[in-house]
Amino acid sequence: MAARSRSQEALTENLIFHRKAKYIGPRLALVRRIGFVVNPIAGLGGRVGFKGTDGVAEQALAAGAKPTAPERARGFARALVRLSKDEAAFAFHWVTAGGDMGAGPLRSAGISADRIEVVHVPGQPSTVEDTKRTVDECIAFGAELLLFCGGDGTARDVADAAKDRIPIVGIPAGVKMHSGLFAVSPEAAAEILVAFLRGELRIGVAEILDLDEEAYRKGEWRVRLFATAKTLVEPQLVSAGKLMVEELSEEAVRAELTTHFSELFEANPDTLFLLGPGSTIQGFASPLGIEKTLLGIDAVVGGKTIAKDLNEAEILRLLDRTSKARLVVSPVGGQGFILGRGNLQVSPAVLRRIGTQNVIVVATPSKLAATPVLRVDTGDPNLDEEFRARDYVFVIVGYRTSKLHPIQR
Repeated sequence: MAARSRSQEALTENLIFHRKAKYIGPRLALVRRIGFVVNPIAGLGGRVGFKGTDGVAEQALAAGAKPTAPERARGFARALVRLSKDEAAFAFHWVTAGGDMGAGPLRSAGISADRIEVVHVPGQPSTVEDTKRTVDECIAFGAELLLFCGGDGTARDVADAAKDRIPIVGIPAGVKMHSGLFAVSPEAAAEILVAFLRGELRIGVAEILDLDEEAYRKGEWRVRLFATAKTLVEPQLVSAGKLMVEELSEEAVRAELTTHFSELFEANPDTLFLLGPGSTIQGFASPLGIEKTLLGIDAVVGGKTIAKDLNEAEILRLLDRTSKARLVVSPVGGQGFILGRGNLQVSPAVLRRIGTQNVIVVATPSKLAATPVLRVDTGDPNLDEEFRARDYVFVIVGYRTSKLHPIQR
């Protein structure tokens, strides 16, 4: 307890120092500042199948969930360190919160303490108010851009505090990321910051969307617009807001996909098929009599459901019992993510057991037409590169019909 108290006192002294330094003269004001805030519990519920973290952080931890946001924040910071070597343009200061909410990930990535200004000391555990207070203090201390690490819930909190005073950019770390201001990966967020510091990006407006998590856990999809916020415009590195693509109404399209997968299940009676979330997959599973949760991962063998709404640990236990497994996924409309958005239960450990060559992508023609490229964000750079090295992926769009579709490199 004494060590923790000394740490809190040191952070508080640092904060007091910077509060005073803020007003000592014009020379300090010339230093560029970038705000940074991490939601330490963002994404906590993904691996254990909670489909979000809002209000269930303690239950997720009890179920064995591990924090992912601090590591995603470190990944961003490490990428920035690599990109910004020997460039005078990157002589800026970070303004952030103490511990896992900011200073910790930056320091562990190798950023020196004299470039980090702690403007808020969060409680333990941190709260929404800590996030909002950090954002407000970052802006008060002269931040010209703020990067946050979390999901849609964090985006809402950050935007509410920022009040369009400065642009904000998200480092993806949540279970739900439908808003249009998230970089496609932590590394992409570093590239965006570099481009911003070079004066290469313009400021635009993005929609902040969020899902009703309570309804989501019951299998209901309710996404709505909460606000808009200033952000940086970079089409290749920032994911578009989720497009609410309507499935084709033609019964023929559904019938084709149903027939295709019926034959696939019949031809592989001993193979474990893991069916990912989404209406496309539910659309062909339901006519086959398969009990399919709309938003979960379900296991099928021989055309029959053997387990529903699985978390990571449950999937791994099923994989222990078979040497033949395939994963069926469908891209998030508009964004194009086939892994890393809404299906975090499919962890790197799961993917390595299944094998990237055994991932089946399926989409209706209309959905694919609205999805320029496919994307992956597994949390493991080597796995991501294994997918991207293909350049193109076969996507099933009908009965024994596939279309080659680009995957982003």
